[in-house]
Amino acid sequence: MKRLVILGGSDGTISSFRAARRLGLGTICVDMRADAPGVLEADEFLHLSTRDVDAVTAALRDRDDVVGLLAPGTDINLPSLVEVTRRLGLPCGLSDRALRVSVDKAYFREVCDRLGLGGPAYVSGAAGEVLRDAGRLDFPVIVKPVDSGSSRGITICAAPPELDAAVQAAADASPSATVIVEELVTGRDLCGEAFLQDGRVALLGLSDRVVAAPQVVAIGHDMAPRDDRLTKEVVRQLELVCAEVGYTDGPLNLDLFVTGDTGDTGDTVVLIEMGARIGGNGMGEALGLMFGVDTVAAAVQLAIGERPDLAPRWTRHASVRMLRSDSAGTLVALDGLADALALPGVADVVVTASPGAHVVPYTECRAKLGYVLASGTSADEVAQVLAAVEDLVRVDVDAG
Repeated sequence: MKRLVILGGSDGTISSFRAARRLGLGTICVDMRADAPGVLEADEFLHLSTRDVDAVTAALRDRDDVVGLLAPGTDINLPSLVEVTRRLGLPCGLSDRALRVSVDKAYFREVCDRLGLGGPAYVSGAAGEVLRDAGRLDFPVIVKPVDSGSSRGITICAAPPELDAAVQAAADASPSATVIVEELVTGRDLCGEAFLQDGRVALLGLSDRVVAAPQVVAIGHDMAPRDDRLTKEVVRQLELVCAEVGYTDGPLNLDLFVTGDTGDTGDTVVLIEMGARIGGNGMGEALGLMFGVDTVAAAVQLAIGERPDLAPRWTRHASVRMLRSDSAGTLVALDGLADALALPGVADVVVTASPGAHVVPYTECRAKLGYVLASGTSADEVAQVLAAVEDLVRVDVDAG
């Protein structure tokens, strides 16, 4: 049996393991955590760090059944993906620049500036450099690790005295101890999932981020058809960036703001971040639900050198809601999941935590217990489905 190697076993990889199975592929999970959620989904497990390129390459080099590698759900494993595929001569659609734009938020800003797309003023570097240079920015600002995800190390600062702690938190969350501070963009906060084919955006889903204040981490996403002018402008900017970095085929995950009515100049759409990979938190699946295309399977096909069919079958509304705990403790049970999955409009319920696991309040993406995917013909229809799910699902946590 041909096998797909998936770098990482986080919850963002689960849909890829299942898509590979639908395509008749065996799977190999590589992760340093034997208890990672993806390990249970895989046919084989390599207990290795995904960043140990030499060890991963050595473990795969003499195998003739491995036909591709994939690194979904997070940007962290993309550098290893590029290097291992090069060493083994396997398909990889990521150029060096496409890789860099995915893992370096400051470089993404440079590319956008070079293309005249605009965006927030920013400073980036080591903690000391950032603290020295951030005074030229207008507050409020947002402080982030330049190369980390899952909402780790992100702080919004209203005034300069708040910078010290925020910059240190971002540096601590950054593998390279590098920080970016950006002037805070305000407006409509959107996330996006897209799929490129032959350098053009074949599919684009834009979603409203559902946030429970005061946290910045999303508890859900509502993906829906958008105004034609907005869609065209986002497509225009994405295609410019992807052409600049040499990315022609594959999935995209992005964050953006719309700061006003979108006009012909495009100066009201501000791209914030972009990753050349399947989005986590159910975003890849939501794009597929929106258009009736198995987008996660399409990414798997590209990883093994095949060309996917991305022709849309319909346009619908799709939503994701995170399963989460309000308190720290031991997970006793997640009740009502089977009843929730049986509801019309619920496409899937993905569970990433088992009874007995230690859980914490949902203050960052990796703290979720799973997620629910739903779709329908209107926003109201999906909202009713999600309300029914909320009534059915109960999280039982022993705080003692």
